[in-house]
Amino acid sequence: MARATDPSLRNQTIYSVFTRNHTVEGTFNGLINDIDRIASLGVDIIWLMPIHPIGSELRKGVCGSPYAVSDYRGINPDYGTMDDFSALLDAAHSHKLKVIIDVVFSHTSPDSLLSKVHPEWFWKNPEGGKGNRIGEWSDVVDLDYSAPDLWDYQIETLKGWLMEGVDGFRCDVAPLLPLSFWIEARDACAAVNPETIWLAETVEGDFINTVRRAGFGCLTDTETLRAFDISYEYDIYPEWKRLLDGGISLPAYIDRLRTQESILCDSDLKLRFLENHDQPRAAELVEDEVRLRNWTAYSLYAKGTALLYAGQEYAIKHRPDLFNPDPIDWSVSESEVGRNHAKYITRLNAFKRSGIMQDGFYWLPEAPEGVIAAAYERRSPDGRLIGLRLGLFNVAGDSDVIFNLTAIWPEMAADAKIASLFADNMRRLRDGSLEFGLEAEILDWGLTG
Repeated sequence: MARATDPSLRNQTIYSVFTRNHTVEGTFNGLINDIDRIASLGVDIIWLMPIHPIGSELRKGVCGSPYAVSDYRGINPDYGTMDDFSALLDAAHSHKLKVIIDVVFSHTSPDSLLSKVHPEWFWKNPEGGKGNRIGEWSDVVDLDYSAPDLWDYQIETLKGWLMEGVDGFRCDVAPLLPLSFWIEARDACAAVNPETIWLAETVEGDFINTVRRAGFGCLTDTETLRAFDISYEYDIYPEWKRLLDGGISLPAYIDRLRTQESILCDSDLKLRFLENHDQPRAAELVEDEVRLRNWTAYSLYAKGTALLYAGQEYAIKHRPDLFNPDPIDWSVSESEVGRNHAKYITRLNAFKRSGIMQDGFYWLPEAPEGVIAAAYERRSPDGRLIGLRLGLFNVAGDSDVIFNLTAIWPEMAADAKIASLFADNMRRLRDGSLEFGLEAEILDWGLTG
């Protein structure tokens, strides 16, 4: 965790928006009309995918990738004007929602403003021309951070957006830039807004190894977290997809989760997600509704900052195209499945705001077959358990489960009462054990709020 990270981010949920495809209009004004509904989900932060103009040269699709930025300091005219953007910030802030914007500092479009004004700031390929280190990103050219003046320009850009009213940044492929740049940028931005939020898109282990093998620098998650508040959980997401595909067992996946927790600082924050704009929709990967609810509950419960990609709240299966007009079909929200899923997520966001999920010790105890058990504990100075929140997620089972809780927490009486947050009632242990079914359970013991 960066030295100034706000611990309350552990209790918060980010809602990711692709302005072009969020509404039929594809504009800031269209998004403003949806702010009330977004706020009603109980989220805390809106992350806007890049809002900047998109290059024309080597453009992918009709509209181009929002990550092929042509001017870091400009607004995409298809979305509106700077005044429209300011109105969006005002609308979000009036609902106590913070807004972070995407910054794509590793590369620009080939015809970007910087490529014309400062060609010396760009990486050169072996032939001496502009290019990029990641071959599949054919619509961009890489910047070269050995140029000190580039650092100054980018940091002034960040400060400028903070002065416009944004609350922080989601930094695209942050590990491709020097750690020292991010630390300097953070320190400089703190002078404008000491509460600036810093979210890093970190990368998979295979990506790190591939980039390093090619002779280029790429930061690990632990390095990146020296400058950032939150990093992606791409160190574990590929294992989740392997689990869904049958490539690994649930116990092996849980062991991987435990390893992840053990190598991070206790205060490090992971971005917990089932989907994002680069990955398939969760409802596409997990077609069974009960299993999807269990995985959704786990994702919003696990230690870290949660992410919802716009449309996920209604279990929408189609992911908007990144390069072409493809507005979200919000009619799914009118279906029974969609309405119930949104209500479920709203309740989970409310649970996440509990104090013990910010300051409790988080761990993954052994659980019955098919179940992920995740616990937040409070203990007295002499080590006695005095408060517990326990999440039970039946992600792979197909029958009711009996879980002996007093075998793990002997402080509980054999007939202890436990509050069920979903059912809003009290459950009583039988001989120290709890019986539960296929639906996720979130339980409190010894907690008053």
